[in-house]
Amino acid sequence: MRITFHGGAGEVTGSCYLVESVTDSSRMLRFMVDCGMFQGGRESYRKNLSALGCGVRELDFVILTHAHLDHSGLLPRLTALGYRGPVYATPATADLLQVMLLDSAHIQEKESEWENRHFHGRHARRGWERAPLYTVAQAQSCLRQLQTVEYGVEFVPHGALRCKFQDAGHILGSAILEIVLEAESSRRGGCKKLVFSGDLGQAGRPVLRDPTAIGEADVLLVESTYGNRLHKSLTATEDELVDTITTTLMNKRGNVILPSFSVGRTQEVLFVLTDLVRRGRLPHLDIYVDSPMAVSATELTMKYRHLLDDETQALIDWQQQHPDRPRIRYIRTVEDSMALNQIRSGAVIVSASGMCDAGRIKYHLQHNLSRRECSILITGFQAAGTLGRRLVEGARRVRLFGQELAVRADIYTIGGLSAHADRDGLLGWLGHFSRPPRRCFIVHGEAEIAASFAATVREILHWQDVAVPRYGEAIEIH
Repeated sequence: MRITFHGGAGEVTGSCYLVESVTDSSRMLRFMVDCGMFQGGRESYRKNLSALGCGVRELDFVILTHAHLDHSGLLPRLTALGYRGPVYATPATADLLQVMLLDSAHIQEKESEWENRHFHGRHARRGWERAPLYTVAQAQSCLRQLQTVEYGVEFVPHGALRCKFQDAGHILGSAILEIVLEAESSRRGGCKKLVFSGDLGQAGRPVLRDPTAIGEADVLLVESTYGNRLHKSLTATEDELVDTITTTLMNKRGNVILPSFSVGRTQEVLFVLTDLVRRGRLPHLDIYVDSPMAVSATELTMKYRHLLDDETQALIDWQQQHPDRPRIRYIRTVEDSMALNQIRSGAVIVSASGMCDAGRIKYHLQHNLSRRECSILITGFQAAGTLGRRLVEGARRVRLFGQELAVRADIYTIGGLSAHADRDGLLGWLGHFSRPPRRCFIVHGEAEIAASFAATVREILHWQDVAVPRYGEAIEIH
């Protein structure tokens, strides 16, 4: 068997793994786990253009761990390049993709149009125009290839293997993938069970259930986004939120701008803020959720309410009895979004994208980033090269829509709301394995963090074969 790391290796975005194995009939089985978009800076566009150069027409099937674009965002491009086979996902993931991929395609088209219009002369001299990675029509086409499977239900995408999704607790529908190989190579003592962690959520945190424990694997790919650090406790996170929001809204009389991933993070932020109001720790709040995708994702969260933890279901019941505590307004139209920029104080604006590189959040930053009375709350991972990363690292001036802006608003990083397990959370999940995997690959983490976590796994769990693959590396497994 061979695994090629086409993304998510030495970096957080672009997760994409090609698995090739010889079947009993000596035929080469080829399938892909995740098909993620690279994110962060202009270089990501070029990487996305050159990605998927792996014979996509010969793929037997694709399996997705979850709907975040860094795991699913190149699916439409895969279809555009000729892939016509099935894409397996959980039902919630499939529903989220109906929203996320169409929105991503719309953004691709609009940003391509904007750049070609504003930089036409420069592009013309080079003899090319920037094309979108894919179109809305191509996104619609790939959605027809989705096939859904519930958690814990075995499915057989090919006679040479059996698969199962388990709850990863990361976002709605997120899954750990278990694959049992039936090929001749496994009966000769080779790899029998392959596990992909996907992105793992934090145990004991609100909204979703804890990640499912996995007991064994011959080969394991595990994420390492926060493999070198510990998150703040939920109590400390709540204290920080209360202090930041109270200071901004009541003392400085400004706005709170909260960049947030539309799927997962926005719903958790709404849960935490509502719970703080319910407990009297925050006063009445006016919250504006300005992202059509986040609005749709929140509606889907209610559709899949049975996947939420007990505390969240109880809070939903309370809020339905107290609809103004807090008052949450969902913004869909461009006109209503633009109207928010006339609000000078008292607003909590939750908007996408979570890394500040696309979507409506850029306009809210444009109108609030230079105001000393405002605060920007960063609640999620910021990939290298993104505007969010520059803000977190203390940039005093940034460019938005070709305009240079001074950063005068206070920038707060509140890591305790991360949808990813931290170092101890990852070690806790790995601790359920009854024996070390024969091969363990540390993925979905920046290079230094992945290397640090690999060393931690060797030291704490005493696993021997722990490696950090490189981008594009193909590894043979015997």
